[in-house]
Amino acid sequence: MRLVACPQCDTLHERVELTARARASCVCCGAILYRRGVLDLNGWTAMSLATLAVFVIAQGFPIASLSLQGREVSVAYWQALLYIWDQGDWLLSIMTGLFGFWFPLFKIILTLWAVRCISTGRIPGDFTIGMRLLHAITPWSMAPVLVLAIFVAVVKFAGMASLTVEPGMVGLVALSFFLTGLGRLDAHELWSLAERAGLVEASGAHGHGLACHSCGCVQGAPVDGHCHRCGARLHRRRVNVSARVWALVIAASVVYIPANVLPVMRIQSVLGTSDHTILGGVIELWRLGSWDLAVIVFVASVVVPITKLLALAVLMLFRRPRGARLQRQRTRMYELVEFIGQWSMLDVFVVILMGAMANFPGLMRILPGLGALSFGAVVVLTMWAAMSYDPRLGWDRLRGSER
Repeated sequence: MRLVACPQCDTLHERVELTARARASCVCCGAILYRRGVLDLNGWTAMSLATLAVFVIAQGFPIASLSLQGREVSVAYWQALLYIWDQGDWLLSIMTGLFGFWFPLFKIILTLWAVRCISTGRIPGDFTIGMRLLHAITPWSMAPVLVLAIFVAVVKFAGMASLTVEPGMVGLVALSFFLTGLGRLDAHELWSLAERAGLVEASGAHGHGLACHSCGCVQGAPVDGHCHRCGARLHRRRVNVSARVWALVIAASVVYIPANVLPVMRIQSVLGTSDHTILGGVIELWRLGSWDLAVIVFVASVVVPITKLLALAVLMLFRRPRGARLQRQRTRMYELVEFIGQWSMLDVFVVILMGAMANFPGLMRILPGLGALSFGAVVVLTMWAAMSYDPRLGWDRLRGSER
């Protein structure tokens, strides 16, 4: 019997085969346990190869060409990262390079490699390391956020210079859709496919009591404290949750102040120099007539960070069990915090794209401000805080109060 533990409340279920496009939900908290798509292993291989090909187009070709008074600049995303690095903003370049380039690339390559291993029926010794790495980097892969940032940058440039769309932009749009589809095949689902093929130990084969956060394997308490299947460190619950989450939430709240007060970018032109904050960028988009993008940027850069901070504070402050219905609502709140986490990186991507594309010495230059780095830190801290929170603790308290 193959077992699966709910990641939100730790309720054990027997894993059953689903029909195409079906999903299994937890009987206790309602969280989605796993899904069944329409693709088989050959289909996932083709999807992974197609995603890798689209990634090469998206990252290897220019995103757009900008013309201003006879001068033309054509920039690919990797060139934007190199430009920001050359300007001395190393931390900003590393951060956006990891989230927009390296993590999506590693995600594609590791998924393709894992699918091929399962298809051929040979699991190499480093399969466990690869799957643990895939599980760790998946939340930090932000290609869809980068695509939305490109649209915002294009609209802002509409009144400044002549802009031509290049193949890289089309590739990035396609990449966001391919990566979303490929995201259904996460590390836990790959372990399940290997289980089904009889290549690895089934979840529950070593008893139950603990569930591995990395591979999802349900097992009894191991002697060495590591997962029988993937070797990850096992804990019944995350340790020091209260202290860690509060520290990260407080740190993010403090950094959020300079992120909004300090300019995220500085525009230098023949007309003078102007500094732009996050709210200033929203107002500028509204004045340009792009009220829809202005609303999107406002939500991503103002509403989402505040929502994450308030939601995490509420989850930490009101932990006393008050019934299963309220606990399910708390679980939905936590899932929302996890879902919206990466979208706050929108303005940071916009800044580096505009900085690289508007590089016209003597006519116009756009330089990143300290606000961009501060805002990137807010995103990292809030996502880290959400990952440090353990929703299972609330269900433990509820079950303890009902005994």
